[in-house]
Amino acid sequence: MSDLAAARQTALAWIDANEARLSAFCKQVWDYAEPAWREYKSARLYVETLRAEGFEVEEGSGGMPTAFVARWGSGGPVLSSFAEYDAVPGQSQQVVPRKAPREGLHPWTAGHTDPHSSLGTAALTAILATKAAMEAQGTPGRLVLFGEPAEKVCGSKPVHAAKGYYDDLDAAVVYHPHMQNTVTDHTQFGAYWSAVITFECVEPESWIDKDLLPIRDVGHAAARAPGAIDALMLMYMTTKTTKEAMFPHTGSWTLNEFILAGGDATSDNLAPRFAQIQYSWRASNLGICAQIEKVLRQNAKAAAAATHCVASLRWVTKTRVGLPNAVLTEATWANLQAVGAPRYAQDAVGFAREIQRELGLAPMDDPFAPLNTKLTPPAEFEAGMRAFLPPWQHHLSADDYVEFCWHCPTVRLLTARPRLRVPDGKYEYPTWSYNALGGLPAAIDPGMFVAGKTMALTLIDLALKPGLLDAAKAEWRERTGGGMGGTQWVPPLLPEDFVAPHDLRWPEYVTTARGEEWWIPTPVEGGGAGERI
Repeated sequence: MSDLAAARQTALAWIDANEARLSAFCKQVWDYAEPAWREYKSARLYVETLRAEGFEVEEGSGGMPTAFVARWGSGGPVLSSFAEYDAVPGQSQQVVPRKAPREGLHPWTAGHTDPHSSLGTAALTAILATKAAMEAQGTPGRLVLFGEPAEKVCGSKPVHAAKGYYDDLDAAVVYHPHMQNTVTDHTQFGAYWSAVITFECVEPESWIDKDLLPIRDVGHAAARAPGAIDALMLMYMTTKTTKEAMFPHTGSWTLNEFILAGGDATSDNLAPRFAQIQYSWRASNLGICAQIEKVLRQNAKAAAAATHCVASLRWVTKTRVGLPNAVLTEATWANLQAVGAPRYAQDAVGFAREIQRELGLAPMDDPFAPLNTKLTPPAEFEAGMRAFLPPWQHHLSADDYVEFCWHCPTVRLLTARPRLRVPDGKYEYPTWSYNALGGLPAAIDPGMFVAGKTMALTLIDLALKPGLLDAAKAEWRERTGGGMGGTQWVPPLLPEDFVAPHDLRWPEYVTTARGEEWWIPTPVEGGGAGERI
């Protein structure tokens, strides 16, 4: 048996032997359900696990408290992947076949949607299995697993990139749960930019000329400036008004907002002094992103001028767009075929049928979507996306894995997170049903371990298969015009000294005299919103 074949066999055997503990690891991260920039327990679990496995771990990498970089090995190529572990506010769900937010917390607390709990565990599985194989064969090489927080705001990878963490990588094999089992091909993900606009009413007392008042020593209510809440509302409405004119309706761009702070419940007769609104936008190229930024800046200036405020902009993130690597796509697809599609045992099937019964549907013999249990060739997957894209558009949606693409050859694997079979083309299952399936090991583990095995085989091929890494790097250099600094290379969009915005008022769990609760206090009953009107 060749060294390559022996290493591949060792990696697969290691995963089979460690499935139970890795499944438990995934479930623990799912249970933590920590949102962006606040993944303290999840990051700690990764750090402790990797150190126990012999990795050197840098905690708080890039100045981000819940980020890490784990390194192992010496000599040879530097091969990498990443773990994500942030959950999404408003998606709380127990592992039960009915709508049931977690008990003891506000009903709109966080939960895993994609889920990142399995995304990160698949990468961890692959890296540990590759390490076991390389140790067994005495294969030179270095493995790097990045802990990437705040993916839902594309927060950490642009920071790691800007600070040089990816500069010495030879290749990256990355993963995301999906409905299909495939490998992304030519069409890659686009750019994601996000910024927080802050309005401050610094001098409300200078809003009017006091000489105009009949009694100068009058209560402050007579001179109340509009203040920060009005500024935020003007910003919100002005942007809604100008949204249709930000850019022509091509390129599948989107713009969304989130209010971070809204006046801080100031006294009713004083000007609200402080408010913040976050804008996030996705686009197929950087030019569209820059045009949207231009309009947002103009709107913020106008809103501030009308309300006696000053406006500030703080970047949350700025990503580039993805680069394909056909060599790695082909190699990873071959390994996915060798591993095979996920299969769901009776525990998962029974749970899915209970969901259907809860929703008033007739339970199906096979309740999972057909694409969950078949392999989709990359060309077929590509054709499906191209069917609704114009010929000039080569990027769609957004995900910050794209940052790796500019520093080394990168491939993105997709495997099935369970989707339920629809009774007809118009039916849409509620989000809670998918969140519940994401926390059920019998449902989420099959796709997760198909991913872990496929990634491990690709990493081993890159370390041992003659010519594979060289060919992938040659294609990468061609696409970037010579590699980093090449004629077509796009450098990181954030400065090297960028400070990640982990200090802002992001949703999180807090500890109070009442115990641990969501940043919105735990209600006595219901959602704490009072009587429905």
